[in-house]
Amino acid sequence: MKNFSFIIHYIVAMLLLSGIPPYRAEAAGSPFANPPAAYLLQVNGETFRERNSNTRRPPASLTKIMTALIIMERCDLEEVVVVSRGAAQETGSRIGLRQGERLTVRDLLAATLMASANDACRALADHEAGSQKNFVAMMNARARKLQMKNTRFSNACGHDSANLYSTAHDLAILTTNAMQMPLFTKLVAKRSMRIKTKGGRSYYLKNKNRLIGNYPGAQGVKTGTTPKAGQCLVAIAERKDRKVLLVIMHAKNRWRTAPAMLDAAFAASLKSLAK
Repeated sequence: MKNFSFIIHYIVAMLLLSGIPPYRAEAAGSPFANPPAAYLLQVNGETFRERNSNTRRPPASLTKIMTALIIMERCDLEEVVVVSRGAAQETGSRIGLRQGERLTVRDLLAATLMASANDACRALADHEAGSQKNFVAMMNARARKLQMKNTRFSNACGHDSANLYSTAHDLAILTTNAMQMPLFTKLVAKRSMRIKTKGGRSYYLKNKNRLIGNYPGAQGVKTGTTPKAGQCLVAIAERKDRKVLLVIMHAKNRWRTAPAMLDAAFAASLKSLAK
């Protein structure tokens, strides 16, 4: 028995010396028992739980948070954007914009953030930079300025690419900065709205973030899904004096995992306040 005890202590010591934390058992019903490939959970800006938060992974449409931030920083919201050919030909999630249609920056931002519309996102990028290539250069420059050290962008919308990656940690930095923009905060919290082109054509937008209107205190932020990225989500919820930020990358079921993780963070912070 003494030898067995010695072996256990030796293994734990070696793990600590190697920088690998010893396994911590989670209850079967815990949201952390079968976690996403990577996540970061913060309470009032402090890390509560995390897993592989600095591991580079495809961010899918969480990329659009950076696109929106740059557009809000550089454009007049009432500027009129003419939908480019490249935007009209975008694939994946889209609202069906037609080449030559004219919409305001404000309305295209709504489509980008709420409906995760690739055509609206690309229209904004082409409008501001003249081409997606030029806009990507802006995105990477802004990422460097934000100290997003493990992030690189290769397109404005989040299509899978070897040269597109980020981390849960970096996306938390990006989201925190984007949430300082009043319009961004307003749009990611809306359940639905309707936008119109200058020609009168109407588009109905429904927020793809199922937490909005369903999870108590949910304030946003953005979904993302591609074959390589899997199910991704950035979520913020606030109750009284506690704000919880969650970044999930490659989850099996984000709509089951996210509420459970947010609940755990709120419950833990309540316990810490009661002590």
